[in-house]
Amino acid sequence: MDAVRVSALRERLAGSGWLEAVGGFAGSLRRSVERRGAGELLLVGTDAYEPWHLAAHLEEEAAWSAVPRLAPTLLRHRPPATAPTHLAHDLRRLTEAGRGATVLVVAPAAVGAPLLERVRDARRHGATVLALDGAGPVAPSTDGDLADPTGLAGPTDPADLAGLADLAGLAHERLTVGSAAEEPFDLAQHLVSAAAGQPVGRRSALGRLAELAGRLASAPSLSRW
Repeated sequence: MDAVRVSALRERLAGSGWLEAVGGFAGSLRRSVERRGAGELLLVGTDAYEPWHLAAHLEEEAAWSAVPRLAPTLLRHRPPATAPTHLAHDLRRLTEAGRGATVLVVAPAAVGAPLLERVRDARRHGATVLALDGAGPVAPSTDGDLADPTGLAGPTDPADLAGLADLAGLAHERLTVGSAAEEPFDLAQHLVSAAAGQPVGRRSALGRLAELAGRLASAPSLSRW
């Protein structure tokens, strides 16, 4: 994601309400990991999608903002036996999550029943559940037509929609992206991580995106991931 494309998207998304939604979701994430008694941030994708880049960006933001609990523990559906310790955590960690933990589910498409059951366990035990998914409804434009700020519509497969609807029912807060296509979904993760690194209420959504254009001109260090 280069600075020129981010700057162009800043103009395109201005006034759509989408940046404000991103800022609100990121603020909820930051408040959850900063509240008294907060535990770890558990980041999990779907069986087909592991949010490596979001993990790396959140770790960068944790260091940059001096909020260490923004650095996530990445949970994997089938970690290989040879995985290093920090990449060997599986879905059983969700069952063990309790009050104080924050679970961030990243799902561009269908969420399988095993993951939903684990997330349900985490919520039942007191964890805060946040969801970033690719089933976003398109928003009305100023001329009355439907417009998707990311430029693409969301998934239409009934199985995908059913799984994401179940996830929506479990999440305390949910950010939907208009598309599960790679570029807009990755952009949403960039924006959420960058906004989560900002103190809640200190900057406007457009201000955060202006800074993002400078900070995300190069990819994050992925050495740990």
